[in-house]
Amino acid sequence: MPGTAARPRAALPDLRAALDGVRAFVLDADGVLMYRGEPIPGSPEALVELRRRRIPYRVVTNFSSAHRSTLAGAFGKATGLSVDGAEIITAASAAAAYTAEHHPGAPLLVLAAPDARREWAGQAVVMPDEADARQEPVAAVVIGDAGDDLSYRNLDIAYRQLRAGAEFVAMHRNPWWVTPKGYTLDAGALVAGLEFALGRRAVICGKPSPVVFREAVAELRSDIARSGGSRLRSGEVAMVGDDPQADVAAARRAGLRGFLVLTGKVSADDATRSGVVADAVAPSLASLIEHLPR
Repeated sequence: MPGTAARPRAALPDLRAALDGVRAFVLDADGVLMYRGEPIPGSPEALVELRRRRIPYRVVTNFSSAHRSTLAGAFGKATGLSVDGAEIITAASAAAAYTAEHHPGAPLLVLAAPDARREWAGQAVVMPDEADARQEPVAAVVIGDAGDDLSYRNLDIAYRQLRAGAEFVAMHRNPWWVTPKGYTLDAGALVAGLEFALGRRAVICGKPSPVVFREAVAELRSDIARSGGSRLRSGEVAMVGDDPQADVAAARRAGLRGFLVLTGKVSADDATRSGVVADAVAPSLASLIEHLPR
């Protein structure tokens, strides 16, 4: 199946062959569409071309402090394109989809930013004090980018819930990120601390976890089914990313095809040194989309 068998990297003339049979795309946001807050040349036009050809896609990001609709507005403002929030998958929305599937109707303790917490609309989210007052543990504890709400007190409540049997769900493992103040502690560092205290690992929902790729395929499959198309297979979905490990290798492990572009983290030499086998390497998303079979 495409995306699972090891194949040599495709040279540019072979991009068309590598893309044969692709019916949908998963696009990393940073390094593929945007770089340092600015659109990468050709990427907005590539999205227009995908829409023109009615090829569905999802933009995937580990950013988890905002609801998809908020990010869609920001992305649209930066690129000049009208982007639907439903075309974006964040680590928060993937975590919300996970709890909806695995714990429908059950109480959940979600430590996330208020805007991101809107992803759990319709689910039984309780606040830390409510969780602490319960006789039985919540079904799952979700840890994300909650800022000051990731206090010692709230983490201690989360820890007790986890010790009592709640499933441990985390949006990502990022230990730090860069803000205007410089390097800043991220939620992944606190997830690691809870894992150490518990002696068990969290289910990670953002990249490079298969959870986010499965969610993307499920949403794209629904898009194609609504338009009357045949069932979409994972191997017919192309992940386009700038990180050999978190994007390409992770997508291929999940059964998708993995395409690397050189507009973000790595150069062609970096890609070779990584040892990761991609379905193809392209200079940019725009050059990749140009080679889509007609």
